[in-house]
Amino acid sequence: MANVDGRWDSVVKSPMGEQKGVLVLKSDGSSLTGNSEGPMGNVELTNGKVDGNALSWKMDIKTPMAMTLEVNATIDGDTIEGSMKLGPFGNAPFKATRA
Repeated sequence: MANVDGRWDSVVKSPMGEQKGVLVLKSDGSSLTGNSEGPMGNVELTNGKVDGNALSWKMDIKTPMAMTLEVNATIDGDTIEGSMKLGPFGNAPFKATRA
C-alpha cells in the first residue's frame, strides 16, 4: 500500500481555470480521510478509499454552487494524478504533489 498520509499541494484544471489547494490525507487500512483547503473553503473528504495505489474520495462543496466532487486517482511516490468529476460539468484533470 502506498504512503498517502500527509499534506499535498493540489491543482484541478477546471472550466473556471486552475483551482489550487492543499489536501491533508490520512489512511487507515483501506479507509481514507482528510480535508481540502482552498479558495472555496475547507471541505471534508467523504467515502475515501485506498486500494493499493488507487485512491478515491468525494467532497460536498457549497460554493460557487452546491455539488459533489468525485476524485479517482493513482498515487506514485510523491505524486497523485487522476480526474475529478465536477458534478454536471464533467471531468477535470487533478494532480497533487507532496508538500
